[in-house]
Amino acid sequence: MPDNVPRAIAAPLLRWYDAHARDLPWRARPGANAPDPYRVWLSEVMLQQTQVASVIPYFEKFTARWPSFAALAAAEDAELMAAWAGLGYYARARNLLACAREVAARGSLPETETELLGLPGVGGYTAAAIAAIAFGQRAVVVDANVERVVTRLFAVTEPLPGARPRIRALTDRITPDARAGDFAQAMMDLGSGICTARAPRCLLCPLRAQCDGLAGGAPETFPVKAPKAAKPQRYGTMFWLERDGRVLLVRRPAKGLLGGMRALPTGPWSDSPPGLAGAPLAAGWRLLDDQVRHGFTHFNLDVALAAATIPAHTDAPEGEWWPVAEIAAAGLPTVFAKAARMFGRLHA
Repeated sequence: MPDNVPRAIAAPLLRWYDAHARDLPWRARPGANAPDPYRVWLSEVMLQQTQVASVIPYFEKFTARWPSFAALAAAEDAELMAAWAGLGYYARARNLLACAREVAARGSLPETETELLGLPGVGGYTAAAIAAIAFGQRAVVVDANVERVVTRLFAVTEPLPGARPRIRALTDRITPDARAGDFAQAMMDLGSGICTARAPRCLLCPLRAQCDGLAGGAPETFPVKAPKAAKPQRYGTMFWLERDGRVLLVRRPAKGLLGGMRALPTGPWSDSPPGLAGAPLAAGWRLLDDQVRHGFTHFNLDVALAAATIPAHTDAPEGEWWPVAEIAAAGLPTVFAKAARMFGRLHA
């Protein structure tokens, strides 16, 4: 690739973006008014490790309910965690609320990468994306889509994740001083719609003339990825304890996996099935034939399901007795919502 790479990449890409930018609820169209920093920040936090199609309904629900940093900062913790349920990676929700409260106390969202990095839940990628998209600053923004585009443009043969420092340096090389936010979003859109992981649509790509991967005849082989290690397997049991038409729900510890979320009681998640260990009380537990399988980032989980019913005035552990008929409104994390649906068949 020649030395005049920055302009050779940026100019045709931005022309393409001006004509083909995705219409997303958090995005300001090219040439329109400046984007709302709150909406940019919220979308970038939600988009961490989550696909656009999954984020859109959550984003629209959040902005309708909490349209500003001040509004979100005033939200109850439990209220926000329930609204986040199903979006996954729940530490983001806790950091979202902490960040909104800090920004509300400051009076505005910081504009520089350095200052943004000091906020809860804002890492290197998110700080760069906000600085570029919300405030027009030159910043090097590299997500999975940008990573794929850059490895193909430069035919980067070093496998991921080791290639990431070089990918960032190459992205820095092609990022223009002007319209850095539009450039970052254009790279994301290109990766999402044209330079896709499988069957890239190279004939439609505005950068096909500059692409070393295409010139080599096999752009789909980039990025090169190191073999993934197998995820550990864990086992657990979830308990459906019913009393007078209500089911016992608990709050998970604030720190740790699914922290602060409303959930069904569960025993330990261990390397072998724990049976009824950790049951909320001694009762006539009945194990269901069905199990729940769920994949977390770092392990897979198989969960047995145990159900019991106790008389209306029986003493029971502390928790929240939720109407069985309204369990879908409890805001349970995905793995517990799966279990609740299976337990719901008991009443079908």
